[in-house]
Amino acid sequence: MSQHQLVSPEQRSNEPQRYYDPQAIARYYRSRPWVVIWRCLRIVWGFASFVFSIKLDQWRNRTEQNKLKRATQLRKLLTNLGPTFIKVGQALSTRPDLVRQDFLDELIKLQDQLPPFDNAIALSIIEQELGRSIQKLFSQISPRPVAAASLGQVYRAKLHTGEEVAVKVQRPNLRPVLTLDLYLMRWAASWIAPWLPLNLGHDLTLIVDEFGTKLFEEINYLNEGRNAERFALNFQDDPTVKVPAIYWRYSSIRVLTLEWIDGFKLTDTERIEALGLDTASLIKTGVTSGLRQLLEHGFFHADPHPGNLFALPDGRMGYIDFGMMDQLDQDTKETIVSCVVDLINQDYQSLAQAFVKLGFLAPNTDIQPIIPALEAVLGEAIGESVGDFNFKTITDQFSELMYDYPFRVPAKFSLIIRSLVTQEGLALSLDRNFKIVEVSYPYVAQRLLTGETPQMRRRLIEVLFKDGKFQWERLENMIAIARSDQNFDLLPTAQLGLQYLLSEEGQFLRRELLLALTEDDQLHGAEIQSLWNLVKDDLPPERLFNVALNALSTISSDGIGAILPKAPAVSSK
Repeated sequence: MSQHQLVSPEQRSNEPQRYYDPQAIARYYRSRPWVVIWRCLRIVWGFASFVFSIKLDQWRNRTEQNKLKRATQLRKLLTNLGPTFIKVGQALSTRPDLVRQDFLDELIKLQDQLPPFDNAIALSIIEQELGRSIQKLFSQISPRPVAAASLGQVYRAKLHTGEEVAVKVQRPNLRPVLTLDLYLMRWAASWIAPWLPLNLGHDLTLIVDEFGTKLFEEINYLNEGRNAERFALNFQDDPTVKVPAIYWRYSSIRVLTLEWIDGFKLTDTERIEALGLDTASLIKTGVTSGLRQLLEHGFFHADPHPGNLFALPDGRMGYIDFGMMDQLDQDTKETIVSCVVDLINQDYQSLAQAFVKLGFLAPNTDIQPIIPALEAVLGEAIGESVGDFNFKTITDQFSELMYDYPFRVPAKFSLIIRSLVTQEGLALSLDRNFKIVEVSYPYVAQRLLTGETPQMRRRLIEVLFKDGKFQWERLENMIAIARSDQNFDLLPTAQLGLQYLLSEEGQFLRRELLLALTEDDQLHGAEIQSLWNLVKDDLPPERLFNVALNALSTISSDGIGAILPKAPAVSSK
């Protein structure tokens, strides 16, 4: 039986599965110790040889002379070890702040310059999966793959109806390699756990399982096609994002045919400059679309390395490879929004409470001793200005807390962290002075200010009130940061805000605002004047009048009656 025809545990409990099942995989390899031992020896020998070569260069004072040779050696080692290790190399290739340039230049080749597998085998898989000959399927197809990645390779073809397409074919015998590596990773995680901070070690196998589940989803190309269509639907209102169409008649579990995208990698800075494309605009599109995935749609691309993101000549961003995706629930999205605001506002009490809610701290954890530690570590990472913030620094500083406090990394968040770090690394490859907060915080501020859901409006109230007092400075800062995005229009936000204040739902905020305006028995006119000076250019009187009319038109007469003070009863006498 060929590997791609493996059956379920109920049919053959001693074989690797189509769906990730760590127990079934463990049963399979426990009865094949020679396979496990041979793979371990190969991995250990490969890395031992690489480390020895580096040490030998140091002893012989040839480090500089042989640096390109060692970079090539590392790329070939990861390639020879297979898909799991190639994916590690792909992640490292997006971190110019972590990896030396000579190694970076080689690791970048892992994105789409891997050795292809035999052409005859690839064409045979296409015919076998789609049930027709190549000639009947396509009017023409490239004689060789145009790109080879960790899990498959891509051909450029043309359908008989004239459309240009990319045909993605999965590597043969892929499942046995992945299951064995995942088994070894899980085994290693259980052994390493006692040497790691308690909570991180406890969750290490869960992180491997999360990765394994997503990896098995990734090698089901029908699942990838469905993900692509869902992603396209989420961004149908965004003219800056391009998602290729899927051709279902020419697709199966191991073959995926999709619209050809004529673009180039975001790391190709020379071509970007030659076409006159704005690097800052591309970065903003990439980061904003990433934030929309996480915080708006909750459905995000978990593998956004440069081989999966393209710049189009018209300035759009093209996404491909939707095999590794993940989903966030509404409450998690809103809590992450609050975390960003808490971090920027340096509200470590609220941040610690959010960590409990997200699962980074157990529900019964006493957060009081943790708050000053968060302030010390994260305050240092942020620096004197929010513009100094970068996600990589935060993750590095945060890891220090694992050793002294009961933090843990929920399995789902391992993919989120990987996605964010990768996107930041990609932006850094275009602009080494890039600061993610310059794009992310205006977006988060806009999300809160527009308050399109009751939950998001509740988050806004939580942000604006601290210890029962209205935080004028926070509101002013949020508006100022939101307005730093030139495309942000304050007018619709003002209209939504006014509608909310006049609604039954906004009763609490109305009362609290009145209390804030007259706090300490004095009218806070200075705060109002400062706020008005900030927004007056965006809200001229005639536009503000229209906003008020539109807001009032949405309120029922009963609602207006509830807002206005009651007139004294007139006696008929």
